[in-house]
Amino acid sequence: MVVGTAQAAGAQPAPVVPGPALSVATVLDGLSKPWDVVQAPDGAVLTGERSGRFVVSRPDGSSGEVAADLSDLFVAGETGLMGIALSRDFASNRTLYTCQGHRNPGAASPAGSLDTGSLDTGSVDGSDRDVRVVSWTVDDNWTQLTRGADVLTGIPIGSTGRHGGCRVLAHSDGTLYIGAGDSASPTAPQDRSSLAGKVLHVNVDGTPAAGNPDPAGPVFTLGHRNVQGLAVQPGTGRLYGIEQGTTADDEVNLLVAGSNYGYRPDRLPGVYDESVPMTDPNRVPGAVAAVWSSGAPTIATPGGTFLDGASWGEWAGTLVVTSQQAQKLVLLRLAADGRSVTEQSVALEGQFGRLRSATLAPDGALLLTTDNGSGDKVLRVTPAS
Repeated sequence: MVVGTAQAAGAQPAPVVPGPALSVATVLDGLSKPWDVVQAPDGAVLTGERSGRFVVSRPDGSSGEVAADLSDLFVAGETGLMGIALSRDFASNRTLYTCQGHRNPGAASPAGSLDTGSLDTGSVDGSDRDVRVVSWTVDDNWTQLTRGADVLTGIPIGSTGRHGGCRVLAHSDGTLYIGAGDSASPTAPQDRSSLAGKVLHVNVDGTPAAGNPDPAGPVFTLGHRNVQGLAVQPGTGRLYGIEQGTTADDEVNLLVAGSNYGYRPDRLPGVYDESVPMTDPNRVPGAVAAVWSSGAPTIATPGGTFLDGASWGEWAGTLVVTSQQAQKLVLLRLAADGRSVTEQSVALEGQFGRLRSATLAPDGALLLTTDNGSGDKVLRVTPAS
């Protein structure tokens, strides 16, 4: 079974080894496209449906909707209520962050909110919609989310919502990393003045974080198509992006400030040309090669996290990547320098349908969301005893 290929020039695919035995329990069900999931220190598990609803499993065993003002939510195509992250200081400030589509009051909502897969010329006028990061606080009983400030605004999005994917990662240093889709715009990934097709790095007040290549701007890395997963490697602090590919090469990238990852879909003037390589060193000199890529066809990789904790035994430290199209987990053991894959395996293949988000719970359990459109679930995955 071919799981993926090493991207580095001349590298051979990493050997495939048997995956771990896993136990799976359902935390929440009856959902529709839950985009992300987090677990709070008190044990509450919160998810958000892309169409605009927060749902929680509370510490007392009850579950239900958490009220929130989402009246400005822009829902179209791949865009809506997306990434969720708890503040580093959640236990004291009850603050969390979301990535979500936004439309100005009075702007019409597009008809339909399903992924169509159709091509988009990349028209982005920015006049009535964007993707933004929003702060919220939640009450102690998990019944009400109160909206706070917009942390970051102005991530472009076209009228179809294509490639509006947005992941937010709350780093242990108190800053936020944000993976932003390219809005299906041919020029956005290489346009340093655009927030689309980038990984962004900001403080929680929205100001640029220290270490960005331009100290006055939020851009951390560029040349991306649709970064929907972000993960920090335990022990090293390395930051990885998980990116959706075109017809070939979903990618895992080691993210380094100022680096360009080589996606440039503007080969034909005014056309979003997805026949270009995901990483194109010829048209983007110095483009950074991926740590891992899926090869062809793509398997659609929207999320990932590192396993951590003694319960995982030899699998601790492994990067877990979710797959929608191939309906499985891909487990990647990275080399010591973090720039290649030494072993890979699969798990849960075909058992739960499309898998979207992966989050590590405080106790080391893996939380997953399914992405089948109806009857979706939040799953808790642990090593089989």
